[in-house]
Amino acid sequence: MPEKKTDSATPQPRRLGILAILLTLALGGAGFWLYANRSSESAQASGGNATHSTLHLDTFVLNLADADRAYLRVGIDLAINQDSKHAAEAAPVSQVRDAILDVLSQAKADELLSSAGKKKLKQDIVRALHERVPQLGVEEVYFTEFLVQR
Repeated sequence: MPEKKTDSATPQPRRLGILAILLTLALGGAGFWLYANRSSESAQASGGNATHSTLHLDTFVLNLADADRAYLRVGIDLAINQDSKHAAEAAPVSQVRDAILDVLSQAKADELLSSAGKKKLKQDIVRALHERVPQLGVEEVYFTEFLVQR
């Protein structure tokens, strides 16, 4: 039986597979590293207004401005551009809740059932908080629960 000669200069298929996997992992890792660094640089370049923390508020339950006794139950978290420790010192939660309640109580159920209505409500809340408690530095409003009952 003749012996098969293997040429050491020719890579074996198994070695090619391992090499391909290692090359893919290396390129993927380098791509992830570049993406992560670019994201953090763009946040710093945007003027330093990156959200530092969120401020969780207790759930709001209130009557809406409808004549037919509609109710709203909404959970809200605020994205703020400062540490949460400093947020409590910057504005009392009672001032924040009062500003939000003023906006929520003017809403109508039909408006809140559409996504455009929810988006407008978020914008109105941010605007009210910028006017009444600007030191808090609210960047965005997150609804953690949202229920309209008629």
